[in-house]
Amino acid sequence: MSNHFSRFNQYRSMWVLVFFDLPTETVTDRKRATKFRKNLLDDGFTMFQFSIYMRFCASKENAEVHTKRVKKSLPEYGKVGVMQITDKQFGMMQLFYGQKPAELETPSQQLELF
Repeated sequence: MSNHFSRFNQYRSMWVLVFFDLPTETVTDRKRATKFRKNLLDDGFTMFQFSIYMRFCASKENAEVHTKRVKKSLPEYGKVGVMQITDKQFGMMQLFYGQKPAELETPSQQLELF
């Protein structure tokens, strides 16, 4: 089979990014924000920056499953954005720590049981 139809093709595998700005003024607000972040971590997301979490998915269909889970755990207040991009697009991102270029995270091999 050609690489174009490979199961883990860079155009087929996806990254789901979740961006959020949640209120933290009250104890209740902080509990809601913490619960939202914990739900992301429990679903396999990792922190990219303080309010940006990301997750590698082997397919568009798998990315949709995790996007639906994020939608189910949305807090009552605040702004949340969810973006799906291909692994190829993610690989074109330029990252810097200060003025030094940084390496992009490579997806780990994940075993998913249905």
